[in-house]
Amino acid sequence: MFQIENTLISEEIIENDFVCNLNACKGACCVDGESGAPLEDAETEILVDIFADVKPYLTPEGIKAIEEQGAFVKGEDGEWETPLVNKSECAYVIFSEKGVAKCGLEEAYNQGATTWKKPVSCHLYPIRTREYTEFTAVNYHKWEICDPACSLGQELKVPIYKFVKEALTRKFGEKWYSELEKVAEELNSRP
Repeated sequence: MFQIENTLISEEIIENDFVCNLNACKGACCVDGESGAPLEDAETEILVDIFADVKPYLTPEGIKAIEEQGAFVKGEDGEWETPLVNKSECAYVIFSEKGVAKCGLEEAYNQGATTWKKPVSCHLYPIRTREYTEFTAVNYHKWEICDPACSLGQELKVPIYKFVKEALTRKFGEKWYSELEKVAEELNSRP
């Protein structure tokens, strides 16, 4: 672990490689699991505000889940998260013609319907953050469904922190990311 500002960061995000391989996993992270995507407090209001704009991009099942459960729900851990369809897929998930799960929120953003891309937790994946009183933990979340992403990352030699550069900058800022790059350089130059 190392510290930048008020964050404690696992060295694993520098030491491990990762590049999403949707052809292999089919976007399973949006479908598998027992809970929705983690949400920051401010994101809950955004989801309520943009629902009408993203609704045309969502599946009928997702729309129904959101209308019944709300734009966000409180998870078993007491934290905010996206609602699920049938306790499985995220209510905001959509599917390509080839059956690949994608984010309906991001599709609405890409089409210019909104100015908000998606929850930062999704944007950061496979990094997970956890807020504590005095610091934020920044960790690598290992999940076997992402084994193809790890293999592709190794093949392309892309460390996790570079794969999620845009998301890390969104969450912590350019200065923070620049410091992360310096730490990575130092760690990688060790014999």
